[in-house]
Amino acid sequence: MRFSFIHAADLHVDSPLAALGTKDASVALRFAQAGRKAVTALVDEAISSKAAFLIIAGDVFDGDWRDYSTGLFMVRELSRLGRANIPAFIVKGNHDAESIVSRNLPDPPGVTVFGGHKAEIHLLEEFRVALHGRSFPKREPPAGFVASYPKPQPGYLNIGILHTALDGTRDGHDAYAPCTVQELAAFGYDYWALGHIHGREIVSKAPWIVYPGNIQGRSVRETGAKGAMRVTVEDGRIASVEPVILDAARWAHESVDISGCASPAELDARVEACLAMVHASAQGRAVALRLTLHGSSALHTGLSARRDDIIEDIRARALHLADDFWVERVVIDSSQPQAPARWTDTLDIAALLAEAATAPGLDASVADITASLLDKLPRELRDGLGTGHAALLAQARDLLLGRLNIDGAERR
Repeated sequence: MRFSFIHAADLHVDSPLAALGTKDASVALRFAQAGRKAVTALVDEAISSKAAFLIIAGDVFDGDWRDYSTGLFMVRELSRLGRANIPAFIVKGNHDAESIVSRNLPDPPGVTVFGGHKAEIHLLEEFRVALHGRSFPKREPPAGFVASYPKPQPGYLNIGILHTALDGTRDGHDAYAPCTVQELAAFGYDYWALGHIHGREIVSKAPWIVYPGNIQGRSVRETGAKGAMRVTVEDGRIASVEPVILDAARWAHESVDISGCASPAELDARVEACLAMVHASAQGRAVALRLTLHGSSALHTGLSARRDDIIEDIRARALHLADDFWVERVVIDSSQPQAPARWTDTLDIAALLAEAATAPGLDASVADITASLLDKLPRELRDGLGTGHAALLAQARDLLLGRLNIDGAERR
């Protein structure tokens, strides 16, 4: 027998996006709506692919609802699954623990929410699947939470549903329900459907221990495509685990190397190439981009002096591509190129010239040269040249030093 199921987690329905709201309210609204659109896409995918069932491994909500519209939205979407005869199995995570969400609505037919007092087993006889799970009774689960899961059911494909950070080493996530890969493997289950970590990750294939990531990125720390996992089962064994992309808006963090940029036009070209790449990769979704300019460039001081103008110029260029392409922040991390060393930097030219001016016989040599030149010049130029040897030497010194400075400035 062959069938597939969908493993999702961390829906965080109606999660606030305060960081974007402080910059552009309309963009923040689009991203807030994206969370619901991703849930709708999840249900659409389950129905269109004729999934055997749907698993949601915690954090359906982002905490207590501001009003009942959040709960009613989920009831409406899950009811669509029920009408398509696709059961859904849900455990509550730290964000929607029994002690966190105070409001309550009746679960639609076909939806099973695991209890929080002990681990439970639910059997799907049609597919010979045993699902094991336990909801968080409160934000901090009790000691021995993972150990309370039961032994595998003989003759069934055993799936554990757990909201956990595993060993807690993953950045940015609190260590809820800590456990190790070895501890999970020891249960003898075929597949562990995990939630809590917002990045997609196949932790193990023997047994399968999988994070699908969240279905919609919520900040610039959650970049790239987001969604769920489609798990295919053949003859009672896991055959494949593949991502399903569901997000309706996308976060990105890209860098542009401006090393060697000698003109604003060259900088604009590099930035526009990056913007075009991000826009294309989003495939029509709304985008919020954080852009970092780095590298050594002669434009550095200008970028720093005109920071606000540069940022708004880049935002305008993004809007040329799409009206829902927002540059969330521009980070200027460039540097001024080090001026190349000149051979004159190691010499005290003025001191050398002053020493040369006192050399024995210099005055006589200058007098001879001057006399020779005066004989060859027209009369009207002789008076302007003068006859003071010291003055001529001073003028020659200043001319040489000035030429060296000009040459050095041009080389810089």
